[in-house]
Amino acid sequence: MTTDPAPTASPVPPPPRWAVRAAHVAAWSTVPSGVWRVALVLGVPVGVMEREEFLAAFPRHSPLIALAYVLLIGAVAEAASYLTLGLVRPWGEVVPRWIPLLGGRTVDRRIAVLAASLGAFAVVLLWWVLFFGGLLTSPSPAPGVSAGEVLFVAAYAPLLLWGPLLAAVTWSYHRRHQVCA
Repeated sequence: MTTDPAPTASPVPPPPRWAVRAAHVAAWSTVPSGVWRVALVLGVPVGVMEREEFLAAFPRHSPLIALAYVLLIGAVAEAASYLTLGLVRPWGEVVPRWIPLLGGRTVDRRIAVLAASLGAFAVVLLWWVLFFGGLLTSPSPAPGVSAGEVLFVAAYAPLLLWGPLLAAVTWSYHRRHQVCA
């Protein structure tokens, strides 16, 4: 008497090339603004705000607290954008073994899609509506555009790509997992 092996789920197809590229662009989209913020705290002239003006928002104008704040914001943004790669990499299917308590477990695709969708929505809302909507509707203090404003926009404009690219890569991840379900 033979026993049939337990049925296995069909393998997940590899991500399309466009999704892999989009995930990498999304992951890198937070770097320029992070560099801009660190430059501001370190006193590098960034044009739209002086270091002292920025430090005035912190207790005792502390550059150490400001630097910690900026590095924390940068680390959170980088980590969140880096998670986009999980939608096109093996660690988006199975949690790496080195992660305590979760290592080796299969990633629940529904939770991954929900989290990534909410993240895409939040990033689009934050950068497209609140930040750049306010930037575009605020009156300019002087006519024309300064070099500092150009530098600022160049550093923060890549963030406009993050949300839409995350949404596209999430859609690709969802479609690939629907095929094998």
